[in-house]
Amino acid sequence: MDEIFDKLQAVVDRYDELNELISDPEIISDTQRFMKLSKEEADLRETVATFNHYKEVSSQLDDDETMLREENDAELEAMLKEEISDLRSEKAELEDKLKVLLLPKDPNDDKNIIMEIHGAAGGDEGSLFAADLFNMYSRYAEKQGWKVEIVDRSDTEVGGFKEIVLMITGNNVYSKLKFENGAHRVQRIPSTESAGRVHTSTATVGVMPEAEDVDIDIDPKDIRTDVYRSSGAGGQHINKTSSAVRMTHLPTGIVVAMQDERSQQQNRAKAMQILRARVYDYYAQQEQDQYNAERKSAVGTGDRSERIRTYNFPQNRVTDHRIGLTLNKLDRVMNGELEEIIDALIVSDQAQKLENLNNE
Repeated sequence: MDEIFDKLQAVVDRYDELNELISDPEIISDTQRFMKLSKEEADLRETVATFNHYKEVSSQLDDDETMLREENDAELEAMLKEEISDLRSEKAELEDKLKVLLLPKDPNDDKNIIMEIHGAAGGDEGSLFAADLFNMYSRYAEKQGWKVEIVDRSDTEVGGFKEIVLMITGNNVYSKLKFENGAHRVQRIPSTESAGRVHTSTATVGVMPEAEDVDIDIDPKDIRTDVYRSSGAGGQHINKTSSAVRMTHLPTGIVVAMQDERSQQQNRAKAMQILRARVYDYYAQQEQDQYNAERKSAVGTGDRSERIRTYNFPQNRVTDHRIGLTLNKLDRVMNGELEEIIDALIVSDQAQKLENLNNE
């Protein structure tokens, strides 16, 4: 634990320094710097509080053990032994918690996300499942107190989605939904299937942290913007104005088309928001691929083509293949009760990172 103590003491020193800095009138007047330092201070607060509690428990444990060695009263000895046992358990739990708190934090964890859901293999059934996933995530977001906004959608005739793009905003959205990235497989009897056979279809989910100007600097010269007339329902207004926008990021070839809003300015703003997130995700994925080549992670935010989960409706079963978790309550999961799966993925990811840290 000596190496961990050194790291924890460094965190405490930085925390004390930050508290001094954010009390400095000169820094308070610099809003951007003040907010940055305040966020860093808030991020370290739990680690410092846990470490202080750990030191209190350790000190009490030392005192009790010293007292036990010197004590001759049988009744008091029994009390001390019980208290020492409890303190040792608490100390071990706090050590485990501190190790997790010291793990490198994903800088995107507290960000909002842009989520893209696509109907993939299975035609109409794939698009219907994409709509089911949209409803599942919307219900989960509601339970978390998050806000869901549909940014773009492409409906199919059967009531599903060829594609739907969402903006989910709230506290720590990315930290909880980043592991949803990948291919989701459904096994069920489609409503169009007269023979009652179970079909397998897929929908893919992409989760990208909302990227801000400070996260990625996109040169305006690297973006080609085309405007055109919107198509689809909407009356005469749609045909009279060139309000739809198509943006192309030339270095990556990433294209975003937006025509949902009535004004070109609104479509430009939304298109830029999605383009920034996709470009940020593109470069982050390249770095992740390089990292994974050096050290394979058990729970990746990985490739969208990777099959991560199967939803078996006839057996009311959902299985996450990355961690081998199977739950026989698919009906509740589809109703937005994702906590058990998401918590298990987070714990598995932390365990993998701890193992990597111990092997370094």
